[in-house]
Amino acid sequence: MSKRIATNGIELAVTEAGQGYPVVLLHGFPELAYSWRHQLPALASAGFHAVAPDLRGYGASEKPGPIEDYSLLTLVADVVGLIDALETDKVALVAHDWGAIIAWTTALLHPDRIERLVTLNVPYRGWCSGFPTTAYIKEHMSDRFGYVLMLQEPGVAEAWFAADPAEKLNAFYSGAAFNPDFLAEEDFQVFVDAFTAGTITGPANYYRNIDANHAATAHLANAPITVPTMVIATDSDPVLPASLLDGMERWVPDLRTEVVAECGHWTQQEQPEAVNRLLIDFLGDLSGT
Repeated sequence: MSKRIATNGIELAVTEAGQGYPVVLLHGFPELAYSWRHQLPALASAGFHAVAPDLRGYGASEKPGPIEDYSLLTLVADVVGLIDALETDKVALVAHDWGAIIAWTTALLHPDRIERLVTLNVPYRGWCSGFPTTAYIKEHMSDRFGYVLMLQEPGVAEAWFAADPAEKLNAFYSGAAFNPDFLAEEDFQVFVDAFTAGTITGPANYYRNIDANHAATAHLANAPITVPTMVIATDSDPVLPASLLDGMERWVPDLRTEVVAECGHWTQQEQPEAVNRLLIDFLGDLSGT
């Protein structure tokens, strides 16, 4: 079931399934709530109320114009407003890629609203803003994060993407996957249609706030995550290797780690059954079933 929910001054398009304890699922870049299409029915069957929004600037959700409207703290406020709209005190928060950056920051700033936290692929190593500064990326990490630099200049990324949205999305998906053919044609077309209609501006604006996010969250450096947490990594993510989980207990004392085999970056879509089993095992006692 799809509907719109007002939060933090905008409306988000939300896909829901099931009844029971609320589980909010946050997608990454360049994805949609549709990225959780395998998890929504599985969680519903396990006795949960699964809620997956198109994040601000994505899909059918509202797309404000100003770059600063996509700051990390604004995205966190969207999540808190969504939890309020669900009329619940706490949720289980499950997140991938950029959604995980938002989720880590939400858990730091609002631990009273998060009963359990699950992140896919993105670790927490004492800083929640997800990226170092663009200057640091340019100097030290352009081989892995060159796309971040490309997305910085308004208009440049938009023109690059608009030239062939299907080709650009396919390059993102296949290039970071264990099996480049993990998406069925009809599923791939859902993403192509959404990003062709909605453009890349909103998603790119997340990246255009990297330096501002770094400054805004500097006071949170080395702050601990206090909620029970599971991090799901994979054996073949070309950007975020499973080795990044090593030593995370320093910052996340109540931590469970899992590594999904034969899987790249798009974990919940590449290996949905493995992810579903882990989610239901970690969250199962919350469902009351």
